[in-house]
Amino acid sequence: MIRVLVADDQALLRGSFRALIDNEPGMVVVGEAATGAEAVQLAAAQVPDVVLMDVRMPEMDGIEATARITAAPATATVRVLILTMFDLDDHVFAALRAGAAGFLLKDAQPAELCAAIRVIASGDGLLAPGVTRRLITEFARHPGQPTRLARELWVLTDREREVLTLIARGLSNAELAERLHLSQATVKTHIGRLLAKLNARDRTQLVIIAYESGLLTAGGA
Repeated sequence: MIRVLVADDQALLRGSFRALIDNEPGMVVVGEAATGAEAVQLAAAQVPDVVLMDVRMPEMDGIEATARITAAPATATVRVLILTMFDLDDHVFAALRAGAAGFLLKDAQPAELCAAIRVIASGDGLLAPGVTRRLITEFARHPGQPTRLARELWVLTDREREVLTLIARGLSNAELAERLHLSQATVKTHIGRLLAKLNARDRTQLVIIAYESGLLTAGGA
């Protein structure tokens, strides 16, 4: 059973999400939060599998709430799915940096929302290749200062660096397999090793690490 916490300042939306999720086989809503602070508190109390997190909420926004949930040892396994009205706006970009596993538009179809929850709960990041490319565009717009040093990548093999580079350029597993002449199972093994070695939660964080470490630059993607 996938346990979901819904965080949104609009009661009508929370109720709609609850009705949809509770009627989906294998899912249940374990709590509702109207503010970011409530989301952090309920995440600690319930330790859900997935948090549906609105970005703009009173008291504490969804970005700060996401950062606190993903950073706290007690809720480190909780996955955050950002809900937004806009496709990868500045706030969503910041939330991905804060540790969110992915994002979904609020006007997504009910089936898309349920599928997204399952993807996030399975441990993957909800970041399709097309979304990855938009994320790269955001890095070009907001380069900032690197927060990870290149020496953090010394633990990677040449092949793992190559895989990480291609992930950051937006290639899917199938495209990686074709480019590198590997089976998709081998590609998944390399990705699993990257996640473990770089202490990354999902594919989304691998993309961010590739840029913040200096392995790639947005202009060179």
